[in-house]
Amino acid sequence: MAIAPLAISIGDPAGIGPELIARIWDMRRADPMPDFACVGSAALMQAAAMKDGIDLPVARISTMAEARDAFGEALPVIDLADVDYTPGRPSEAGASLALAALDRASALAVRGEASAMVTAPIAKAELAKVGFNHPGQTEFVAEACGIPAEDAVMMLAGPSLRVVPLTVHVALAKVPSLLSTELIVRRTAIAARALQSDYGLSSPRIALTGLNPHAGEDGRMGHEEAEIIVPAVRQLQAQGFAVRGPLPADTMFHAAAREKYDLAVCMYHDQALIPLKALDFDQGVNVTLGLPIIRTSPDHGTAFDIAGTGRPSVGPMLAAIRMAGDCAARRHANSYAA
Repeated sequence: MAIAPLAISIGDPAGIGPELIARIWDMRRADPMPDFACVGSAALMQAAAMKDGIDLPVARISTMAEARDAFGEALPVIDLADVDYTPGRPSEAGASLALAALDRASALAVRGEASAMVTAPIAKAELAKVGFNHPGQTEFVAEACGIPAEDAVMMLAGPSLRVVPLTVHVALAKVPSLLSTELIVRRTAIAARALQSDYGLSSPRIALTGLNPHAGEDGRMGHEEAEIIVPAVRQLQAQGFAVRGPLPADTMFHAAAREKYDLAVCMYHDQALIPLKALDFDQGVNVTLGLPIIRTSPDHGTAFDIAGTGRPSVGPMLAAIRMAGDCAARRHANSYAA
């Protein structure tokens, strides 16, 4: 049985999502990729492509089953609304389209009609104006899957590095109080199982950073390592996971160190994202682990300031599409092997 196409939600239509989706579809013959359908607006996609100098034929579809037949000759679009294309100028109508597209793409993936979903960037402040009450797309998709938000683990992945930040968009001063042995064990185990099921790693090697400089240096620079992180490492090892740490973060990300692990689990946002973006800025993918579906997103925002200029790189969005396709193919093969 053939694998279903991917569903790509259009994101904020005033951002760079539409032009990236159009450009990537236009690359399909020279640079093969998984079949996909855009969930959003057919007219808007054509307007974005025209501004980018692309002649974009569009196939309006009502089901994902139609996407595979259409993909070779036209961009399949599940057409939700007509919205004016005004790059760099977000609007309430555009936010409503972004929310509707996210909702439909999530439903398609949950029902198995799409093999995975890829989410183009949104503007959370704009979505809040139309009733979006989630911290971000990750939490929205988790709810659509019936998964607690705390079990949806964010992984950033590129060709050189995979990282999971255990705390994300919080003030640095709050990080120590948010860390717990239970949090580390739960999220690291979720990540390890996802690397097994979706990335083909039978026994993923996981390195945990310390929180403090030099991983606390035996308590001289903090006690979180001994009191929180070491017990978590021991519990994870007892469960059979190949985990080590806590390791000093300042020596974990050079080339030789990266060869010793498949995933770095970090204590806070910048500890994870600075090395990822330094190494893989143009190919970084945001992956949500712990869901019954596959969801990826490019590791960048709406970039309203350069939307419609032709300047945005397709790298992260193309990497997100390819990663979603690879993970979907692996799950598909594993389901038949079982």
